[in-house]
Amino acid sequence: MFAVSCSGDDDAPIVDPPSEEPGDPTEPEIPETETRTGILTENETWTNDRIWILESKVVINEGVTLTIEPGTIIKGGEGQEAAASALVVDQGGKLIADGTAENPIIFTSILDNIKKGEIAGTNLGLGNVGLWGGVIVLGNAPISVDGDAGEAQIEGIPATEPYGQYGGDNPNDNSGIIRYVSIRHGGITIGQDNEINGLTMGGVGLGTTIDHVEVVANQDDAFEWFGGTTNSSNLLAWAQQDDGLDIDQAFNGTITNAAVIQSSNSDRALEIDGPEGPDAANPADFGFTIDGLTVVDVENGEFYADFRDGAIGTIRNAVFSGTTTGEAKFRFNGPDSQNNFANGLIVFENIELVLPVGVASAEELLVDAPAGSEGNFTNNVTVLEASATPTVGADLSVFAGWTYASSQNAL
Repeated sequence: MFAVSCSGDDDAPIVDPPSEEPGDPTEPEIPETETRTGILTENETWTNDRIWILESKVVINEGVTLTIEPGTIIKGGEGQEAAASALVVDQGGKLIADGTAENPIIFTSILDNIKKGEIAGTNLGLGNVGLWGGVIVLGNAPISVDGDAGEAQIEGIPATEPYGQYGGDNPNDNSGIIRYVSIRHGGITIGQDNEINGLTMGGVGLGTTIDHVEVVANQDDAFEWFGGTTNSSNLLAWAQQDDGLDIDQAFNGTITNAAVIQSSNSDRALEIDGPEGPDAANPADFGFTIDGLTVVDVENGEFYADFRDGAIGTIRNAVFSGTTTGEAKFRFNGPDSQNNFANGLIVFENIELVLPVGVASAEELLVDAPAGSEGNFTNNVTVLEASATPTVGADLSVFAGWTYASSQNAL
């Protein structure tokens, strides 16, 4: 309010009328979804304020980094065979999917009604498998394949695609970070006996972080390593329809604190193959380690473990339980694996197990073990009563709160 003194002939003060134009706009509306397809050629960040849709394959190209914020939901679109959706980290590309226990990153199907901020939807269950592909990481770490080739084409990617190669000579290769990530309802079939795993790791190196990862209701394997040297920790496989942990091509890393919860449709909890190339003549150069493992055969999956084609490695601090029949066993498949078991190249340390109904001893769980080698297993096994509390195995508390399994009280 002003008091103004002026002469009668002074012009009246000019006052601008109120503007009829709108003021500063509010924040623009954020789209509910955003779609990606094809090869990413520049660095990107996928934010948690929307749901991201994978249309067919989305490939992180060499030299490109894709960052996914904690709490982001990614949904794989529908599509069969070559059009199946998946996220692929090509050799030299990098995925930074670094979630948290409070805000995990979730990969699921476009048919899942899960919404932003939720841990689980309500319309899909363990029987909903093969609705999209999965996550495929391809690195430059060593592998062992036929013909002594340094590289190979990953399963799940047609050989006609310009990506899909993995393997090399860099054991410290870094493909990024996959931490506090849940992968659900994947494993779509792309051809006869050819499905995509929940998390596929081809030639992945030590520089890559694989930690706190869950795979649920996958039509193929939950986790599969094709060679490589990466160390993985805090892994949970539930209700996969093939194998829980699948090791191939002389994977030479450590898997720490892992759990496999079998369902009636599950195949093997562990399927372990050895080196494939001529370098297999030097078995001491190879060997995986699984340290801290819980296998629960809820509804009679097939084998606890199937060692094939010259498998080499160590399983320690593991507990096997839950089966109601005698089907869950340890098989040594083929002469190379049988010889490796007899010669101490397949090692069991500090194992506890609950005997299935109708099985009188741990020795009865061995299939095709060479005569006289049974002690390599039974001397390192403690048989538990069904009501006993294991003293070894995975720490399941690390999966509480952020996993689908936790939301369904499966732990």
